[in-house]
Amino acid sequence: MKRFYKEVTVSPEPFRILLDGRGVKTPLRAALTLPTQALAEAVAEEWRGQGDEINPHAMKLTKLANTAIDRVALMKDEVVAQIVAYANDTLCYRASFPADLAQRQQIEWEPPLAWLAERYGVRLETKVGVTHFAQDPEAVAVLRQAVETYDAFVLAALHNSATILASLTLTLALAEGRLSAAEAFAISELDARFQAERWGQDEEAAKRAEGLLAELIAAETFIRLASQ
Repeated sequence: MKRFYKEVTVSPEPFRILLDGRGVKTPLRAALTLPTQALAEAVAEEWRGQGDEINPHAMKLTKLANTAIDRVALMKDEVVAQIVAYANDTLCYRASFPADLAQRQQIEWEPPLAWLAERYGVRLETKVGVTHFAQDPEAVAVLRQAVETYDAFVLAALHNSATILASLTLTLALAEGRLSAAEAFAISELDARFQAERWGQDEEAAKRAEGLLAELIAAETFIRLASQ
């Protein structure tokens, strides 16, 4: 799509993105209204940064805002359930061999799980192997209550984060600023890093990881700005 506007501004509260004075609409034709001025200014900057052609894929914050308004706000319970499903947490499935991988999992994965236990008073169970097992329903219920406290904007970013990290523990740690996006992603990619160290880096896998980290950094930024 060719750029059709010159000036991008933010209206006073409610914070809307205006293109030459006209409000931007989401794909479902709702007003693109942001919860904080900080987030609105960051979204506006994405629109200002477009060249002669508008590249929606480069506008990660705008995309998250659209998702929050068009999807999450309308189906919050379903989105919360999808996030909480990652209580089936990557950090809880441990290797028995090789021994050095098992040791690194213990070193890198135990601290986030210990933080979760201290923060929320519940401990996720860990087991050796990849066979699915269910976590304690009472623990999952506590974590669901924590996720439910977030509004649609933060939930949109948390959904992206949980999908990338495959870990509710790391997602909540990211949401609360306990871990940065880079730290959480590195922890979630431990097995992949171990394999790359042993057998060499695969270019396609490295490119994919780079893209996922960029998405996670955008989610982290979105959470921070939506909470200011």
